[in-house]
This record gives sequence, structure tokens and C-alpha cells, in this order.
Amino acid sequence: MKILLTADPELPVPPKLYGGIERIVDLLVTGLQARGHTVGLVAHPDSTSPANQSFSWLGKRSQNKLDALQNTFTLWSAVNQFQPDIVHSFSRIFYLLPLLPSSVPKVMSYQRYPSHRTTSWGVKLAQGSLTFTGCSDYICKIGRNAGGLWHTIHNCVELEKYTFQPKVAADAPLIFLSRVERIKGAHTAIAIAKKTGRSLIIAGNHSTTGEAGQYWQEEIVPHLGKDGIEYIGAVNDVQKNELLGQAAAMIVPIEWEEPFGIVFAEALACGTPVISCPRGALPEIVRQAIDGYLINSIEDAVVAVEKLPDINRYQCRQRVEKYFSADVIVEKYEKLYQKLFT
Repeated sequence: MKILLTADPELPVPPKLYGGIERIVDLLVTGLQARGHTVGLVAHPDSTSPANQSFSWLGKRSQNKLDALQNTFTLWSAVNQFQPDIVHSFSRIFYLLPLLPSSVPKVMSYQRYPSHRTTSWGVKLAQGSLTFTGCSDYICKIGRNAGGLWHTIHNCVELEKYTFQPKVAADAPLIFLSRVERIKGAHTAIAIAKKTGRSLIIAGNHSTTGEAGQYWQEEIVPHLGKDGIEYIGAVNDVQKNELLGQAAAMIVPIEWEEPFGIVFAEALACGTPVISCPRGALPEIVRQAIDGYLINSIEDAVVAVEKLPDINRYQCRQRVEKYFSADVIVEKYEKLYQKLFT
């Protein structure tokens, strides 16, 4: 098949640091090519993913109206040049607008919350030629309220980048790895580390302005350099692998409905248990007391940290190999394409 993929215009494919959706798109490009398909990619002009044919977005901002119009034209032009059998969008549904009435099968994938309004008009205009995927059952459940056919295809990790560590030191640190903002629960991770007497390494970028900047200055900075709480900034893939591999657990006690969260699967790929909260897609990723612990309070978390030696790290790795590896997810997308193309 000839498959045309699209990614959001803000980040290159693959991303240099953070960018979960862009990683998935890059893995799809290489995974589908390895299975004999011809793959086109519409993405940020700095993208280095080895697609058979690449097209660059003119607009760099998803939320800008002029950029959206330019990118709609870019996608229309790419389809005319590439002549795909399937168009698979990981970008904005608006860019598909001129293509929706056509009979070319289209897949719209959501790694974030689907808009009820745009999803419902997409269903009406496409008249059966548009299929949806969500990165979790949680996201699909929201999407189905607007209509259309939805399939859950989870996000994935490239197993080769993550080294399984069967054992860690008795005094191994807890790791917080995510954007340092309130909804990710860095302040709660600090409270848990202090209560359990464990060291905590915080990795990830943070804002310096607005409400998020205030959160960083008032609720995180005062704790750094004390009681074993350390901040090391943003990390690349190599650093992430090393960091997660040495951790007793990755602790990201979220305060929002997480659509998926690739970092949770990345931790499990290293054999590292996850401590988080039973919100959004987390119950689909972490099996309670098998891959880690989903907690509802700091008291729950203290118990969870005490029980970390009960977790079999090999089972954590197996969880990812079976459900969240790139090969498994690429195959699911390929089967969906074949179903739509025949």
C-alpha cells in the first residue's frame, strides 16, 4: 500500500527531545517500510524520518488560522502528488477538510482529547470514509460520543532503546520524569519522597512564566538540593534509558485524565515499576501490584514505595513487549489499513 502519514507542524519527526506523537509517527514510517509499504510523510520541515517521500508544512502553528489554511492546502497538494491508498492523520482534522468527501480511506488518530464538534462534523462530511483511532480506551470512549467508528491502538515504545534492568540498588532513587507542572504531580512526588526517606530525581522541562512558572518557583524550587531532591533538567533518549534503569520506581502522580503517557511504558520497558494514579489511561497501562501501584493518596504511595520489592521487574518488561512494543502497534495499524483498503 501507499500510506501518507501526517504529524503536527510544531515538532520534527522524530523529535529531538520530547514529542510523543512524533515518535509514534517515526516508528510507523520505518515499521511500515520494513513491511513493504511505501510511506509518505507530511511534517515539520526539519524532520529526518526516512519516508519514501516527504512534504513540509508551510504553517508551524496548529492553533493559528492562517497556518491551518496553509497546511490544509499542503496536505491537499501532497495527496495529489503522492496518490496514497490511505491517508493517516496524526495532526489536525481541519487539514483533512477538502479530502473528507473523497472516497480515499482516511484514518484520524487522537493522542489527545477529541473535540466533539470537529469530530462530529468530520463524521458527517466523510460519509463513511473516515475512521478514528484513540491511543487508549479512555480516549475512544470520549470520541464515540461524537459518532464514528473508533479503534483503540495504544502508543508504543522502541524496545531497542530501553535496556531491561533486572535489579537495582537497595537505595535506588525514585524518578519523576515528565514536564514539571501541577497536573503531572511533581509536588506530590516530592512529598512522597520526603515521607518515605527516599531520594528523588526530577527530570523534564518546566515553564518560567505564568501560572506554570509560579508553580515551579513556589512549589518545586524551594525543595531542590535538600533531603535528596534533585533536578537534572530535560533528558534525551540515552539519558532517559540510564535514568529509568537505575530507578526503584518512576513516580508521576498525575492530577488529570492522562490520554496515554508514553513515559509510563518507557519505564516499564526498563523493568522499572510505575507509581501513579488511576486516572485516564493509567489503568490500561499499569496492572495494580504487578507493574506498579496506582494510588489515591500520599498514604497509599508510602505503602506502595514500601512494597516495591514485591514487584517482578521482568513482568514489567514483558508487559511492554506484549502490548506496547513498536512491532505490536505497527501491526495493529497495518491490519486496520488492510481492512479499510480492501
